Amino acid sequence: MDWGFLFALIGMGLMVGVAGAGSAVGLGAGGSAVLGVLKKKPEAFGPCLILAGLPASQGLYGFVAFIMYSGTVAPGMSLAQGALALGAGIAMAFACFVSAKHQGNICANGISAIGSGANVFGNTLILAVFPELYAILSLVAAILMMGISV
Repeated sequence: MDWGFLFALIGMGLMVGVAGAGSAVGLGAGGSAVLGVLKKKPEAFGPCLILAGLPASQGLYGFVAFIMYSGTVAPGMSLAQGALALGAGIAMAFACFVSAKHQGNICANGISAIGSGANVFGNTLILAVFPELYAILSLVAAILMMGISV
């Protein structure tokens, strides 16, 4: 059995699958909040749409990492190389999922506040960047891990 290759494939699957799932959860929270606002304030659709779409970025980070690693993963790679890709995949999966989920919650609360008449678009945007930082750091770590020679 080619364990290195198998581990790398699992890592790549985690990168794109779990990060994408996190984005879907975050987008669902934001989108649901937008629908609630549109009943009261249909003119708020533009700013609410921007906030609702923010959690999509974590899924994109997972896809970028997947593309980058797909060029290095091949049958016959060492167990250490496969474990490195698996580690990067696990890091990306957890960081992106949790980041997108919480970013979606922040955005949903901001969207609800906009629906209630509060002028909080900018504040919500700033607060939503905080969890995003950790998804970005996981992507940077995955990229740096590619440079480790094993």
